[in-house]
Amino acid sequence: MQRSRGQTGFADAAVVGVKPNARLEQIASLVEWDKLEGLLEPLRAAPTGRPGYRVLMMLKALLLQQWYGLSDEELEASLADRISFRRFLGMSLEEATPDHSTIWRFREALKDGGLAERVFAELQRQFDARGLVIRRGTLIDATVVAAAVRPSGSAEAPSDPDAAFARRQGKAGFTFGFKAHVGVDQGSGLIRVAILTPVNVNDTTMADALIQGDEGAVYADMAYGTKARSAALRARGIKDRIMRRPNKHHPQLSPRLARRNRLIATIRGRVETVFGLLKRQYRWGRVRYLGLARNQTHLHLLCMAINLRRVAVIAV
Repeated sequence: MQRSRGQTGFADAAVVGVKPNARLEQIASLVEWDKLEGLLEPLRAAPTGRPGYRVLMMLKALLLQQWYGLSDEELEASLADRISFRRFLGMSLEEATPDHSTIWRFREALKDGGLAERVFAELQRQFDARGLVIRRGTLIDATVVAAAVRPSGSAEAPSDPDAAFARRQGKAGFTFGFKAHVGVDQGSGLIRVAILTPVNVNDTTMADALIQGDEGAVYADMAYGTKARSAALRARGIKDRIMRRPNKHHPQLSPRLARRNRLIATIRGRVETVFGLLKRQYRWGRVRYLGLARNQTHLHLLCMAINLRRVAVIAV
């Protein structure tokens, strides 16, 4: 059972003249929200038997959480007093807002049902239908994200059994955490795929899962280069734009290959923009939750938020 949709009341009439949040209004107009709501159908029934909040409203609340860098408690407070948030969610000013525990449970339900990935895929379909996915190439790369807790925990400070250790690249010591692998559309900058693994999973292991098969080329650094992958790309008619590395037979690259690498690097490096957004603007230098599944759900929510903001720029 769902809580009834907000009806315009006396409180709403009092703020008719309040200026709306232009960015949120624009994003709201770009999405076929009913399609996303349909994917969330399994979550409609509240497990406790009490009236639940509308599933689409809850999804939009989680998107607001990513855009504004809010904790569950901060999101609860913001939904209670920010008119622009209520408008984006389609709530009247007199309608009760979900508390932080309800927000947590909804995110857990997304995880348990694998629904965040399905919503992410539906948004990709909608972007593609609008002609926003260019397919000129896919930029693939990975970034390390520290775990939410220290490696050795106690009853007061638990550890994360899904996180792993890996040497810090170019630095002394180890990192305990996860690795986010992404494939970004060249031209639009939209994230087409995002996969989270323990940090000790090698970049090249996940490469084939990041290649979409419909792109004109694949751009990647030296870590992704193998003869088998290059041959597979050629067989599929996809240009191999993976940087070459020296080997024991050729300890130094030829001038031609060195120049090729430099040209590829100028394009491939644009994927770093996504990592910069995740870690600086969205404060994801450290994961927020325990467990791979929870953090994979969060990664999909972050990528949805980034893509929606990007679409608001390129779709005008």
